[in-house]
Amino acid sequence: MGRLRSCVGYGAIALLVAVLSESVAAHGVSGKDAVFLQGIDGAAIGPLMYLGAKHMVTGYDHLLFLVGVIFFLYKVKDVVQYVSLFTIGHSATLLLGVLGGVHANSYLIDAIIGFSVAYKAFENMDGFERFFGFQPNTRLAVLIFGLFHGFGLATKLQEFEIAQDGLVANILSFNVGVEIGQVLALTGVLIGFSYWRTRTGFLRHAFATNAVVMACGFLLVGYQLSGYFLATL
Repeated sequence: MGRLRSCVGYGAIALLVAVLSESVAAHGVSGKDAVFLQGIDGAAIGPLMYLGAKHMVTGYDHLLFLVGVIFFLYKVKDVVQYVSLFTIGHSATLLLGVLGGVHANSYLIDAIIGFSVAYKAFENMDGFERFFGFQPNTRLAVLIFGLFHGFGLATKLQEFEIAQDGLVANILSFNVGVEIGQVLALTGVLIGFSYWRTRTGFLRHAFATNAVVMACGFLLVGYQLSGYFLATL
């Protein structure tokens, strides 16, 4: 039974890698959502909150990073502390990017976001202690990577000509929606972790799971850097 459970777990991880490789290009704002953004005239608080929540819940790069952040956090206060640092970071650069007009190359920002996923998984595997003999400041890293995740959100919105009328209210609403989506997604993840941690195989499979998450992070890095170099040709 234990071997069967392991096979199912690794099969699910393999499926995740396959889904990422197929859907990585779809990450962003497109379809009806894009049409809506370009047609906004005035404040649209409810719809923008919905779009923000939707973007976070479907934003696998953000979620993979947060999964890495909370992977070994057992206390609620620690989860709140680390997620708050991430929230401060991505909220600041989302607002700075859209309202302050600060621009960055979306491919490079998304590559750094992918790297953040690999970084956190490597840290969870005790990679820094094993290979370099030191442990970076985890809280500072979460805050800094949160800044890049916020710029990643900003670059998606900067692709559209959003009307200035009601812009501040709309972007704040989008950011609130992102926070709502983040809470919803993390609640589901924490419920899953709470169950998994009661199983005897949690610690045994934690290293392999983080190794796969790290591979997903490097997959995202490679994809985004390929897009960057192709765009500059």
